[in-house]
Formats: sequence, structure tokens, C-alpha cells
Amino acid sequence: MLFPKKVKHRKWQKGRSRKRMVETRGLRLAFGSYGLKSDGATWLTSRQIEAARRAMSRYVQRGGKIWIRVFPDKPITRRPPEVTMGGGKGSPEGFVFPVKPGRILFEIDGVDETIAKEALRRAGSKLSVKTKIVSRT
Repeated sequence: MLFPKKVKHRKWQKGRSRKRMVETRGLRLAFGSYGLKSDGATWLTSRQIEAARRAMSRYVQRGGKIWIRVFPDKPITRRPPEVTMGGGKGSPEGFVFPVKPGRILFEIDGVDETIAKEALRRAGSKLSVKTKIVSRT
């Protein structure tokens, strides 16, 4: 699973909901011919990103090249179960990537169109956000 080697701060604040905001970076295909673009806003966990990567790479069977355009670097904390209120913030549990609408999540190249679209469709089913497949043409 993906996680940063080192972070400046162990615990981050949550931030505000950006459901209506649109992404300004990572909007166009940069590496591959086909890509998976998000249609909504959510936090993608490192487990979800890894599951989508595995689904894609298993379907293309070591053919082509896959680029992951997101990296989970935001730490998420959680309190242990059945712990009363107070006592401070919980310990870091995992890492997420905050996704806004329009962000390219994955790209693929080196395989024909039908295989690329099916691989991206399978990857999109592993994610907690609505996605659509985009192409360079």
C-alpha cells in the first residue's frame, strides 16, 4: 500500500468539505492515451488505490503501462473503540488522498482501446467515487 516515507506533521486537521469545488490541477491526460477521471469529491484511501491498481494490472496481464496520478499523503486519525470523549486526538490510522471532481486518477497506455477501457472500468468499481473514462482523442 502507498504511504509517505516521512511527514512533516503526524496529525493534520480535517479541512473543510469541498463537494462543490472543482479540481484545478491534474485535469488532462499527461502520460497515457486513456484515463480514469473522478466525477465527485471524496477521500481515496491507500487501500482503495491499491485495489484499483491491482484490478487494472491483473486485467492487462503485464501489458502496457499504468500511471497512478494520486498519492495518499493526508494522515487520518481514529480513536480506539469504546473510548470516552476527551483524552485528545486519536492516533494515525492510515493515509488518504482528497479527490475533487475532474481529477485524473489513473492513466494507461500500450494496450488497445477495449482492454484499456475494461481495465479502467474495473479500477473505477474499486473506488468510492463516480468515475468516467477519458481518452486523448
